[in-house]
Amino acid sequence: MRPERQPQNWRSEAGSRLWLSGLIAAMEHAERPEIRRQPVAPEVIVELRAQLALTASFPLSQISTLRH
Repeated sequence: MRPERQPQNWRSEAGSRLWLSGLIAAMEHAERPEIRRQPVAPEVIVELRAQLALTASFPLSQISTLRH
């Protein structure tokens, strides 16, 4: 079962915790052996690269100052 992908407003403390919980759940899902053996679809890799590029393009002034 694949974790649900829903856009979240992570700029608040509660949103940040929710986002982090979702990330942990996704990582736990991905580490399962039966999931790791499956090939990754090319469109997922394209989406991942686009997301990573977007995250890297934010100026430092816009990064949350919340401490965890």
